[in-house]
Amino acid sequence: MLRNTFIHLPGIGPHRERWLWDRGCLDWDGFLSAADAGEMPGHALKLQAALIRQSIKFRRFERQSLEAGRRALIEWLSQYRRLKHHRITVVFDGWAGGSPHQERDYLSGIELIYSGLGVKADEIIKEIAASTDEEILVISSDREITSFARRRGQATLASPEFEMIVNKSLMKPDFKGIQDEEDDEEKYARRDAVKKGPSRRLSRARKRAEAKIRKL
Repeated sequence: MLRNTFIHLPGIGPHRERWLWDRGCLDWDGFLSAADAGEMPGHALKLQAALIRQSIKFRRFERQSLEAGRRALIEWLSQYRRLKHHRITVVFDGWAGGSPHQERDYLSGIELIYSGLGVKADEIIKEIAASTDEEILVISSDREITSFARRRGQATLASPEFEMIVNKSLMKPDFKGIQDEEDDEEKYARRDAVKKGPSRRLSRARKRAEAKIRKL
């Protein structure tokens, strides 16, 4: 019986297994205890920090300073992470005035990546989408990034849509349970059944993407 590895599970690769070990899930007992306590992470979300400039809310903070805009974004995401337990990574652009080398930080439960001088955040997100061994959700409104991620089999979501979903989640308690999720699945199944014909049938990749987005 395999007790200390999770790599045979769908969506678990060497990096995510190491991530679980580092957080105390060393065997199946630890894994199940964390799940029962609601401490298991949800989806892996990778955000392009350009969301700041696309949001009226965060642009107001950025007018004060770049750092104020970033702090407001991180605090907002941290509140959402505490509610949903997603693993969130934000990629900031250091292309014009950053450190000579890529830097990483961890603040309020959010992983932060700063691209190095001369390297755009777009390239870092593409690198993550191409190299990760787990399913991720890429949050960006950049068409080049989203097209690249989808070609690698990753789900994507436009920044304004993500902002709307997060704000809605933070405005009210999360009472969504198993029955509600089943109702959603039935609703989408009925919708797909109505749309007949190959030209209107959702691809398998698109169905996976929609399922991931519905659970945000």
